[in-house]
Amino acid sequence: MIAKQFLVTGLLWAFIGGSLSIMFRLQLGFPEMSQEWLRPLLGDWINSSGKIDPEFYLALVTMHGTIMVFFVLTAGLSGTFSNFLIPLQLGARDMASGFMNMLSYWFFFLSSVIMFASLFVETGPAGAGWTVYPPLSAIQTSISGAGFGLTLWLISMTFFIVSQLLGGINYIATIINLRTRGMSFVRMPLTIWSFFLTAILGLLAFPVLFAAALLLVFDRSLGTAFYLSDIYIAGEALPHVGGSPLLYQHLFWFLGHPEVYIVIMPALGITSEVIATNARKPIFGYRAMIGSLIGISVLSFVVWAHHMFVSGMNPFLGSVFMFLTLIIAVPSGVKVFNYLTTLWRGNIVFTPAMLFSIGLVSLFISGGITGIFLGNAALDVYLHDTYFVVAHFHLVMGAAAFFGMMAGVYHWFPKMFGRMMDNKLGYIHFWMTFVGVYMVFFPMHYIGIAGYPRHYYSWTNFDAFSGFTDLNQFVTIAAIITFSSQLIFAFNFFYSMFFGRKAPANPWRSNTLEWTTPAEPGHGNWPGEIPTVYRWPYDYSKPGAIEDYIPQHIPYSMTPGSNLPHENELADREKDDDAIVVDDTNKH
Repeated sequence: MIAKQFLVTGLLWAFIGGSLSIMFRLQLGFPEMSQEWLRPLLGDWINSSGKIDPEFYLALVTMHGTIMVFFVLTAGLSGTFSNFLIPLQLGARDMASGFMNMLSYWFFFLSSVIMFASLFVETGPAGAGWTVYPPLSAIQTSISGAGFGLTLWLISMTFFIVSQLLGGINYIATIINLRTRGMSFVRMPLTIWSFFLTAILGLLAFPVLFAAALLLVFDRSLGTAFYLSDIYIAGEALPHVGGSPLLYQHLFWFLGHPEVYIVIMPALGITSEVIATNARKPIFGYRAMIGSLIGISVLSFVVWAHHMFVSGMNPFLGSVFMFLTLIIAVPSGVKVFNYLTTLWRGNIVFTPAMLFSIGLVSLFISGGITGIFLGNAALDVYLHDTYFVVAHFHLVMGAAAFFGMMAGVYHWFPKMFGRMMDNKLGYIHFWMTFVGVYMVFFPMHYIGIAGYPRHYYSWTNFDAFSGFTDLNQFVTIAAIITFSSQLIFAFNFFYSMFFGRKAPANPWRSNTLEWTTPAEPGHGNWPGEIPTVYRWPYDYSKPGAIEDYIPQHIPYSMTPGSNLPHENELADREKDDDAIVVDDTNKH
């Protein structure tokens, strides 16, 4: 139930965040066009000339980024599938603490209410960018978007961080303590590994953002100067001495870069499960995949300053962070290689979930390659404030994580609701979204290389940018089409929830434990005894097996025709109930 609450709330936020992006894309694509038709919705934020107010434009960008990164791709993705899959795939009756689990959602819901309310305050919502950099955000009189709306933003993010910490502690405790008999760490599905490491990242990184936000509240309200020094307004010096806005950048990006992987790692775990299931093949390099996830998790904490190459840091320090940034491409490359080799010569079943998983791999490759450019300190100085950065992080983090979320929804919808989603609508949704995402973000690389700056409200006053008129309009139209295609998904999701075809017990012929529960698991998940686990989760198309999948709870003694030599030894040990232990050899 809590997983469904996270999912529906996350989807609602996705449509709100997407709508905001369409508003500012209209301004970017057609800066001379009247937006008077938006006045019933935006009121005085449409100025007397019929255009979106420049300060409100920045607020739209700020809220879009905040909503999509935190409320959709962090809470909506990780909150949904961690809550849903951890107990079911590990063989647990419930999470370690049901009460903390409930609180994690309701703190997220409270955070959502406050953030939503900030859209309607008189001075406007937060308008200092989704990173809310000081000094703009630290001085309440700097712009209208630094007023009460930003105060609500900080309060909302505080509750959001509490939600993430409660959830993360719960996920870690459940995975360590509540695995069923025989479920060793080397028998856990890669989904669980990704949720486990994501929770650890959140537990270590989110408190740093909490500290950054708390010091920002002090600067805004109590007259301190953690982030402020030598500020002049209209030629008059403000009484702030000794602080540095770079301190905020260090604190924010110490969370901000692990946050990239807090967003993408659950999607990668979902993709691992979906690709193996629908390629009808064992996942290639299971232990290498675990190692790559651990490597990504460790390295994500030591690369944060590549977001600050343009801040004037010491060039030697920049070279250190550049080296660490480029090293993180190695475990990421391992994952891509293993996905491609799993797909290679597989008996692929192209379900909508499989298409979205393959789409994720495509986006992860194309978006990741551009990250190598931005990881170079010298190149980043030129590219940092251009649309090249916008294109990069939307492909590799935003769109890729969204594709992973969609893959998870299509794959586990039958287990969530006991019904099937419509495949034809799923195919239409995938192709419109896949093509649309590339149409939106691929051209941005080119205009970014040409020097087109991000954060600009309008480019009509700059002759140098006049050549980008057609491309900006193309991107805006593509964005509208892509967003509209999500309405197909929304209809499919809510219609199928009530009127979809009844789902069979195991529609994808998958090996993991969640498919051994009733069609809609009740309290306690399994009505009787929890199944014991005997094997790893990827025994697909095993030579000598009667069917092309062998679920985890099937003992080796029942599959003599497909056992490997070391598995026959395990089959002999199964005769002694006390000897059903971990297969640490894992020679698959």
